[in-house]
Amino acid sequence: MEIIIVILFVIGYLAIALEHPIKINKTASALLTGVLCWTLYAISSPGEIHHIGEQLAEHLSEISAILFFLMGAMTIVELVDAYQGFRVVTDRITTKNPKKLLWVICGVTFFLSAILDNLTTSIVMVSLIRKLVPNKQMRLFFAGMIVVSANAGGAWSPIGDVTTTMLWIGGQITAGNIVATLIIPSIICMVIPLLYLQFTLKGELGEPSATTAHQSGGHGSHSGEPVRGSKTMLFVGVGGLISVPIFKTITHLPPYLGMLLALGVLWVVSELINPDMDEVEKRPYTAAGALTRIDVPSVLFFLGILLAVGSLQSMGTLGEFAAMLDRTLGDNRIIITLIGILSSIVDNVPLVAASMGMYSMEMYPTDHMIWEYLAYCAGTGGSVLIIGSAAGVAVMGMEKIDFIWYLKKIAMLALLGYFAGAAAYLVLYPYFAVHH
Repeated sequence: MEIIIVILFVIGYLAIALEHPIKINKTASALLTGVLCWTLYAISSPGEIHHIGEQLAEHLSEISAILFFLMGAMTIVELVDAYQGFRVVTDRITTKNPKKLLWVICGVTFFLSAILDNLTTSIVMVSLIRKLVPNKQMRLFFAGMIVVSANAGGAWSPIGDVTTTMLWIGGQITAGNIVATLIIPSIICMVIPLLYLQFTLKGELGEPSATTAHQSGGHGSHSGEPVRGSKTMLFVGVGGLISVPIFKTITHLPPYLGMLLALGVLWVVSELINPDMDEVEKRPYTAAGALTRIDVPSVLFFLGILLAVGSLQSMGTLGEFAAMLDRTLGDNRIIITLIGILSSIVDNVPLVAASMGMYSMEMYPTDHMIWEYLAYCAGTGGSVLIIGSAAGVAVMGMEKIDFIWYLKKIAMLALLGYFAGAAAYLVLYPYFAVHH
């Protein structure tokens, strides 16, 4: 039966990777895979059904911690966006020099994605470059570099990338340590491609036409008028997100409680900002309105994938696979570097979930090099192909970037950055290891 479940898992995986050609949403494939894997596992050992139920409940408690965390974060970001809070940042960018602008955009993307998350940041920044870079060809380069910068920025922050968040909530890494050990490799990962483009990028930003000026509002803003309370919401929202790691450090409670606390505070503030508006007018600016706009399919996608990986972990398949990799490749650093490159082809969430199941915490304790390096590789390796990360897929959809164009123009740069950052981490690691 184990072989059948593994085959089912692989088929589900392929369906997720080939979402566009087969025209079936990856969430549907993930949910089916997750439920069917557990069903077959339960049918194959009817005598142990009580034990299997306990395993499932244990996995569900771990999975729901991640899902509630993500839903809280998405709602906060949607709410700040509804108030056009991010315009406080984006309206200050005025340079007309393409190379200078590229550095500014990438720098802002890098730090924003550490606070928000790489997917949201990419959407905000692409909305911004539509206003600043009317020239379509030039804008594609900017969009490609936004993907690279957002993924690099997400990797070193416990709330910046789903995979780093999973490792943090799972107890494999601590917030302070991951920032200290990964910020330099992540910066190098972004700066190397930028330095290359500094010498090779040619072209103008282009002149804004009447239509682009009209469209530049992004998805939260409908008019040029500033919304009342936008600065308040930006500070409370970002403050709330930043306070989550602090909350966990002080209380030792799970991070999703900190995220829900931040959401509760922001919810109350949003209700108090426009008390005199009627319900219909107020709806887009409430947390209830924001909840209808968050990406629920991707939350269910994580549920399906993590359930499927959980079944393989409960059966002991992943442990055997890790042992086999250990015997054939020997060096964990090589294995994890390859996992990072693999994450550009397949989704990095299931890869990290599988790795967390493959390596035990007894063998590799919290903040072990394996977890730090995995956070870096899985976070930044996804930039190599445009479909390799949530940020890439979102930008691809918004700017209609061609898969082959990205492969030709950006993939090599992303790969250079990835290896440069990886090398930097491995060189610097001994210096950090002293402090453990």
